[in-house]
This record gives sequence, structure tokens and C-alpha cells, in this order.
Amino acid sequence: MRKLYPNPIAILMAAWFSLLPLASATAAEPAWKDYAQLLARHVRPVTRHGVALNGVDYRALAQDPLFGRVTTALARFDPTRLEGRQERLAFYINAYNILAIKVVLDNLPLDSIKDAGSLFNPVWKRTAGVIGGHRVSLDEIEHGILRPLGDPRVHMAIVCASVSCPDLRREPYLAARLDRQLAAQATAFLANPAKGLRLQSDGIHVSRIFAWFEEDFKRTYGGVGAFLRRYHTGLPPRLAVTADLPYDWSLNDSGRRP
Repeated sequence: MRKLYPNPIAILMAAWFSLLPLASATAAEPAWKDYAQLLARHVRPVTRHGVALNGVDYRALAQDPLFGRVTTALARFDPTRLEGRQERLAFYINAYNILAIKVVLDNLPLDSIKDAGSLFNPVWKRTAGVIGGHRVSLDEIEHGILRPLGDPRVHMAIVCASVSCPDLRREPYLAARLDRQLAAQATAFLANPAKGLRLQSDGIHVSRIFAWFEEDFKRTYGGVGAFLRRYHTGLPPRLAVTADLPYDWSLNDSGRRP
């Protein structure tokens, strides 16, 4: 969800995944049982800086042994087992969100995930964790794997641990439910006037996400405006769309302090 240029290595990884032969009948995405429990335990609605969102209790997560099991399972899972585009989308959305949480936990205390990086080595390009035995960055997952799969609704689903990001869903993404989950994410994000879409007399103001990834929405939906009208009902037909809502990079924590 950051305006970064794709990593060439990550692009090659994505191309390699797309050329994999069909997996065997035993192939399947992870069950995500432990991850589902973590989300249910530690994600809850809060308001930060006037923005309603699903907050994450990072300090409680850091003490929960289930998180270590989740990251270990992710490190051991073989992504070549995944069958088809939907399984790859669901898997890598979950992987991105898990590793974004891991980056925060590895660097607590901090006010923003961006504090875990630097000007010359931003957090997005640093190793975030391990998938299938390979060290990966958030940038590689987002730009090298997810975006080439061609569903810009992923920008409503991957969560960079920040207030103005779309909300962290309180359940894992699953291939069988992915279309409904992504549609719900898009609708919910655009319904939030503090960070998704705000209708004003001078036009429609939306998240900067729609400027950073304008080309993704153009390729799939014909443009940002068409996407907005698909997932937000009742928008006036000829109002200008401007992607200029303030973007708050503060940590999307639950507000709990030590």
C-alpha cells in the first residue's frame, strides 16, 4: 500500500509461481486455525485520532504463544501447494498481514511501522519474515506477488499496521470466500469517511491509496471512479474524484499503553 517500485527479484518470483503446474489433489491452502484465534482475541473496534478502525493489541499479541506458531507454520508452508489464483491471493494477503504484525512486534515500542525502517532502507524493503523457507519483504509480497495477480481489491485487504490503512479483518482470508471478503472490505473501507471516502460539496475525496495505485484500478475496473461506484452506492455521477484524504501512519494499535 506504499508507493514503491517493484523489486525485480519479487517480479521473477511471481512469474515463477504463475508458471507452476497444477498441484496434486492433496494440495490446499493452510487451515489458518491459529491465526483465526489470534484475530478474534486481539483485534477489536477502536477510535484513534478520530478514525474508527479495527485496532490491534500488539502488546498482548507479543505475549501470545499462538503468534509464534503462526509465523513458524508460515515459514514451513510450501507455497507451491497452492492451487489457482484465489488460493494464492488469499494466502499472500494473510501472509502480508501476519508479517506486518511481526515487523511491529519485532520493533516494539514504536509509534509507526515506518519507524522500523529508515530513509535509505525503508521498512517495506527490509526482510519481514520467512515464507516457505525464503526470507521476504513486505514490498516483495505486495508488488511482486499480489499486484500481478490482478485484483486491486487487495489494497483494501493488506494492512500496513497504520490508522489510515483498511481495517485488519477479524478472520483469515480463504479462497472459497475470497470474493465476498474482498467485496466486503472494499465496501467497508469506502464507507469510512475518515479514511476511505468522504463526499463533500466540492467533490469526492478518497484515500491516497487510489492515487498510489491508480493504474491497478484502471486496468481492472476502467478507473478509480468506476471502482468507487461499484462499492459505494449513491455517489453523484459527475463529481470530481480527488485522492487527497490525510494518511495517518500512526500504529493501528488498540490504544492500550503499558
